[in-house]
Amino acid sequence: TSRVSPRRWLNLQEYQSKKLMQDNGVTVQRFFVADSASEALEAAKRLKAKEIVLKAQILAGGRGKGVFDSGLKGGVHLTKDPAVVGELAGKMLGFSLTTKQTPKEGVKVKTVMVAEALDISRETYFAILMDRSCNGPVMVGSPQGGVDIEEVAATTPELIFKEVIDIFEGVRDDQALRMAANLGFKGPLERQAADQIKRLYDLFLKVDATQVEVNPLGETPEGQVVCFDAKINFDDNAEFRQKAVFAMDDTAESDPLETEAAKYDLKYIGLDGNIACFVNGAGLAMATCDIIDLHGGKPANFLDLGGGVKENQVYAAFKLLTADPKVEAILVNIFGGIVNCAIIANGITKACRELELKVPLVVRLEGTNVQEAKRILSESGLPITSATDLDDAAKKAVAAIPKK
Repeated sequence: TSRVSPRRWLNLQEYQSKKLMQDNGVTVQRFFVADSASEALEAAKRLKAKEIVLKAQILAGGRGKGVFDSGLKGGVHLTKDPAVVGELAGKMLGFSLTTKQTPKEGVKVKTVMVAEALDISRETYFAILMDRSCNGPVMVGSPQGGVDIEEVAATTPELIFKEVIDIFEGVRDDQALRMAANLGFKGPLERQAADQIKRLYDLFLKVDATQVEVNPLGETPEGQVVCFDAKINFDDNAEFRQKAVFAMDDTAESDPLETEAAKYDLKYIGLDGNIACFVNGAGLAMATCDIIDLHGGKPANFLDLGGGVKENQVYAAFKLLTADPKVEAILVNIFGGIVNCAIIANGITKACRELELKVPLVVRLEGTNVQEAKRILSESGLPITSATDLDDAAKKAVAAIPKK
């Protein structure tokens, strides 16, 4: 997908999503956040709840079944005793939690969420998302919540309900009530659920979300409609007007190279081969990886430049590519439409000189201002192998790797 400027997805921790919801009048469990065992104990006392749930805050899924290197099993614990919350937090904070979705070494837990545990008498599924076929936002709901929604769609499609939202009118009252009824909320709960639905749409608009998914949207035995778990996706292009939301981005669990690349509006994807690929456009990047593979090589990574490229981005890109010790050759494949090849050529020669490039470099440039670009490269006196087309470039990159 080509966007104005490529970005990684924004990652929010569970407590951050819940706080956004709370601030917008959506009902969530009462909670506090702590980053030390003593704070967690205080929070547990302050909650004055019948039962407390303690959750390690990491982005990866599968927390409940995870294991800490402190020996503690499970990143989610229920207890009635605040003192136990303090003890458990002591075995979570500062330790690494490994789940089926984390790297082998796990992820270090820096914060925990201390929340009031509520009984759920019924679970439903509710989401608002952007739908191309409707040219705008759609509400999707099912009385079957708390489970994998894809499974519900496959086995019982009649239990999935949709409402198309008119962006000029917003969520109409009759739509919200109909969705609440379809979700199985009865009596006074129907109105309460409809109000929550409207508030979730207000939140969706306010934060420039592309998706707000609540699974489960539940009801408690006391007759309260509560959003128990939520996933919010944001539109990267709205960063300029969503400063507060994007400032919460948690990059601790991301690949440090990906995070560094994002600073320069570059998309970096690490792979496990030895040929680094420097390309403009994700489609061309994937084709480049495939053709390297076809000629018996293995891509080490690919870096997607996107459209509006500057010389300093080329320099930053080379720095990132050469920082990976697995890289034994670099393949540059630029098809310049919007991109001016001469800018790339200048960036390449500057990077080669200043970074004292130690690995073979194969360059294929095509498109805007390509003759000037080729002149810059050939007159640079640098050991750059030029290629006529992608196939030729891939063959030369594979051949340039020193035989072991």
